[in-house]
Order: sequence, then C-alpha cells, then structure tokens
Amino acid sequence: METLLWYHYLLGAVLVLSAIVIVIAVMLQQSQQQGLSGAIAGGSDSFFDKNKGRTAEAKLAKITKIFAGVFLVCALGAVVLFAFVK
Repeated sequence: METLLWYHYLLGAVLVLSAIVIVIAVMLQQSQQQGLSGAIAGGSDSFFDKNKGRTAEAKLAKITKIFAGVFLVCALGAVVLFAFVK
C-alpha cells in the first residue's frame, strides 16, 4: 500500500471544499420556473431582467460556474495523478 503525499491531501481538500461551495451556492439560488402563466403569456422584461449581471442571483450563478470548473479540473487531475503518477 502506498502512502499518500501532501498533494493528495491538498487535492482532496480542494475537491471537498469546492463541492461544499457548489452545494451552498445552488441551494441559495432561486428557482427559474415561471409556471404555466409564464409559458403562455411569455416572460416579462423588468428592471431586474435587464440588469441581470448585477444582481445577487447572477453572482451566485457565477460562483457556481467557477467552482464547478475548479471541481472538474481537480477531479480530472486526481484521476491522472492516481492513475499514472507513482
């Protein structure tokens, strides 16, 4: 059995922390469902729709995308690290 090195622990910690941040960010986001009335009448443009990039919802979506990318890169790095580096 091989011993784990420091970068194994670092990679595992980054994976766990990024997963926790993703879960929290997704749980804080509001649902995008408009229901049947939104499907029939169409979406209405409001001030918040026009300035969507500045809202807290947009910031949560951006945080989710960033940490999902970090998680993906770390997961792929872990596969390569454990499969090919000995």
